[in-house]
Amino acid sequence: MACDNQNEVKDEVVSDITPFDPTKKKKKKKVVIQDTVDDYGAPSYPWEGNTYEELLDRVFNILRDRENNLELAGDRRGIVLRPPQVLREGTNKTVFVNFIDECKMMRREPNHVMNFLLTELGTSGSLDGQQRLVVKGRFAPNNFQGILRRYVIRYVNCNGCKSPDTMLSKKNRLLSLNCEKCGSERSVAQIKAGFQARVGPRNART
Repeated sequence: MACDNQNEVKDEVVSDITPFDPTKKKKKKKVVIQDTVDDYGAPSYPWEGNTYEELLDRVFNILRDRENNLELAGDRRGIVLRPPQVLREGTNKTVFVNFIDECKMMRREPNHVMNFLLTELGTSGSLDGQQRLVVKGRFAPNNFQGILRRYVIRYVNCNGCKSPDTMLSKKNRLLSLNCEKCGSERSVAQIKAGFQARVGPRNART
């Protein structure tokens, strides 16, 4: 009787085992990816509804909170120059009205900025009684704006951290740019005026 019971159990176990078929491929389980959707069926994301500037501000805020130091995260603020206000004076003069305001934004001496402008324009000029830059020749606002941008790159922005918080100093006749943020220092070229033709009344021949 015991043998008969063991045989019956073996038969039941064998009947439950599916015979192995090498030609059949094993079925892969389907991975179901659940999308986050809103009530209307459209996908929703954590950054949805925010502008690029808002997201960028959030990144910088996270960096500042994580490091607990503003200097490590840096500052995105840069110099925002105002559009040059240009007027015509007579037939052959151009007035840069807000010239002093631009110098204050860059924290640079007006004489240094003026020398760079006049050299790049290849002309002459001076400040009038209202502290406006009067330039000889006819120039458009874009001319002044492009030159001011070059001035910022050469004499204002730090090459390391790109901060505008810098100071110009002169040591042993060499001009250097010192960054107040990262402490780096680099030498900058002196402003060299190009050739300018001197136009004036000729001396009478004797």
